[in-house]
Amino acid sequence: MANTTVKGAQAIHGQNPQFLVEYIIRSRIYESTYWKEHCFALTGMSILLFFLIKRAETIIDKAIALRAIGGVYGNQKPTEFICLLLKLLQIQPEKEILVEYLLVDEFKYLRALAAMYIRMTFRAAEVYDLLEPLLKDYRKLRLRSMGKHLPSLLILCQIVYEHNLAGYSLTYVDEFVDQLLTEERVCDIILPRLIKREVLEDMGEVRPRKSLLLDAIEGKDSHKLDERSRSRSRSSSRSRGSVNIVSGPGSDRSLSRSPARSTSDALSYRSRSRSISPDRMNDS
Repeated sequence: MANTTVKGAQAIHGQNPQFLVEYIIRSRIYESTYWKEHCFALTGMSILLFFLIKRAETIIDKAIALRAIGGVYGNQKPTEFICLLLKLLQIQPEKEILVEYLLVDEFKYLRALAAMYIRMTFRAAEVYDLLEPLLKDYRKLRLRSMGKHLPSLLILCQIVYEHNLAGYSLTYVDEFVDQLLTEERVCDIILPRLIKREVLEDMGEVRPRKSLLLDAIEGKDSHKLDERSRSRSRSSSRSRGSVNIVSGPGSDRSLSRSPARSTSDALSYRSRSRSISPDRMNDS
């Protein structure tokens, strides 16, 4: 009874929700110690009720306690993350509860678990609308996987320098969400086929995606254009002000250093050299 799907659960993609996980991985999860000890009587609860009412352990408690994501590791052992994912498929909580899990910023592993479940069970349009905003989340996540198969001579160096024999590596929330939207297999689980975004845009179910990088570039370009227009307006105002000073009526200043002479001054100009009369010329 502990491994059966809850009564009244809806079929997802035409099958039992638990069958979205492959049979081999699912059977290993049922046989794991974590499933038997911690996932037996877990229930789904909204975030609000979780903080208001503290009853038996819920799936939120276990998701908050997670320290890594991943599928299987070591000798095909299931991770705690994949066990909780199968438990969500088994109890099938309401969509509103999953959206609440996704929108909680404080618990990143709870968000990753909700994102994985939404990718596997929701419609394609809802998947894009709910998961694409998470591409702005750049927090770190620990990923536990099979690790690397190294020769025996390199095991000691691997332990000392990398500590990666357990299969731990580093990823980010935005990278994990991008894998959910683009790849076919994530955390050792084959994801249901997802309709391409371009097709949904042509059908009118999804709005055209706005690139954050393009918006930043356009913002910088508009800022540069505004600065150029302001500099041009300032230079034009300065040039106009200088022309008015030179050609303005009644202005005492002039750009030329030599004094300008009017026509009346030229007519009234008298030479300072002595003039010789004709009588003096005859006397001479």
